[in-house]
Amino acid sequence: MGRLVGVDLARALAVFGMYVVHIGPPLSATDGVASWIRYLADGHSSVLFATLAGFSLMLLAGRREPKTGLAGRQAKARIAIRAVVLLALGTVMAMEYGGVIILGFYGVYFLLALPLVRLSAKTLAIIAAAFALVTPQLAFVLTSLLTPSVQESINAYDPLRRLSEVGVLDLLLTGFYPALTWMSFVIAGMALGRLDLSCGTVRRRLAAVGASLTAAAYGLSLLLAGKGALRSTAEDGSSSGGSGSMPTDGGSFPDMPASSLLTAGPHSGTTFDIIGSVGVAILVIVGATVLMDRLPRLRRLAKPVIAVGTMSLTAYVGHFVAQSVLSTPAGTSTQQSWLPLIMYVLGAIVFATIWSRFFRRGPLEYLLNAATKPAKHIR
Repeated sequence: MGRLVGVDLARALAVFGMYVVHIGPPLSATDGVASWIRYLADGHSSVLFATLAGFSLMLLAGRREPKTGLAGRQAKARIAIRAVVLLALGTVMAMEYGGVIILGFYGVYFLLALPLVRLSAKTLAIIAAAFALVTPQLAFVLTSLLTPSVQESINAYDPLRRLSEVGVLDLLLTGFYPALTWMSFVIAGMALGRLDLSCGTVRRRLAAVGASLTAAAYGLSLLLAGKGALRSTAEDGSSSGGSGSMPTDGGSFPDMPASSLLTAGPHSGTTFDIIGSVGVAILVIVGATVLMDRLPRLRRLAKPVIAVGTMSLTAYVGHFVAQSVLSTPAGTSTQQSWLPLIMYVLGAIVFATIWSRFFRRGPLEYLLNAATKPAKHIR
C-alpha cells in the first residue's frame, strides 16, 4: 500500500503543478521562491503526469509480471477502451479550451504503448532512452518539412481537426504534448511500473539514476547552449488562448535554428529536456514513495492531498470546468495574484477528501472504469 500511496501523492503533485501553470501568475510576474515554484511546474508537472500514465498502464497490464493469455487480452482491451474514451474526452474539451488539454494526447500514448506492455523494465528503459536520443532530432526534421500549405492539406482531411484545434498531426508531432517525443516519458513510466518500488535497493538506485539524468542533461545543456539553455517560454507571459496558459511553442520546432536542440527549457522537446525531465519525474516518484513509507505520521497528514491523486482525472478536468463557471483568469500576464491558485488547490483537496469518504473512485474515474467493463467479454 505504501508504494501506491506514494504514487498517488506524486499524481496529486502533478495535478497541482498543472494548476500552477494554468491558474497561477506567469514566471515573468514572480520572484524568489515563487519563481522556482512556477519554473518547476512549467513543463515538469505535465511530464510527471505523462510518466505516471505509463506507470498506470502497468497497473492494468500486470505490475511485476505482465498478464498473459486471456487476462492479457482483456487487459489490452481495457487499455484500448480507456485510450478511445480519453481521446474523445480530450477532443470535446479541446473544442472549448484549445490545444492545452492533454487528455487526447493521453489516448494516443495508450494506443501506441499497447505493443510494449509485456516488455521487461530493462527493455522498456532502453526503448525510452532510444526515443529520447532520436525523436527530438526526427521531430526537428519533420517540422522543418511541414510548410503551412502541407499542414493545411493534411488538416483538411482530418475529422479531429474539424472538431477542435487538436488534430492527428497535432497529436503526433506539432501539438503541446506530441506523441513522437512524449512517448519517452510514458515508456519510462512503464519501466518504473515494472520495478519493485518497495525495495530499498531499487529506490536508492533509482534516486541515483534520477539525480544523474537531471544533472547530466541540464548541466551539459548549459555548457553547450549557454546561460539561456534552461529558459522557460513562460518568461514571455504567453498564453495558449484557452482557459490554460502554456508555451506557444507546442513542443515542436517551427522556425527555430538547429542550435535550439541544445537547450533544455520546459516544453522545448529536446533530448536534454526529455532526459532532464525524466530525471526529475523519477526523483519525485521515488521521493514520494519513500516519504509515505518511512513517515507514517506524514502519510496521515497527507491523506487529503493523496485523495486528490486517487482521482487525478476528475481534479484535472474539474479545474478547467470550474475556471469557465467561475470566470477565473488564466495564468497570463494579467494574472498577478496567487489567491485563485490557492483556492483551487484547497477546493480540490476538500472535494477529494469528502468524496473519498463515501466512494472508492472519483466521479470520472468511476465512469472510465465502467466504460472498460465490456473488456471482460474478450475471449
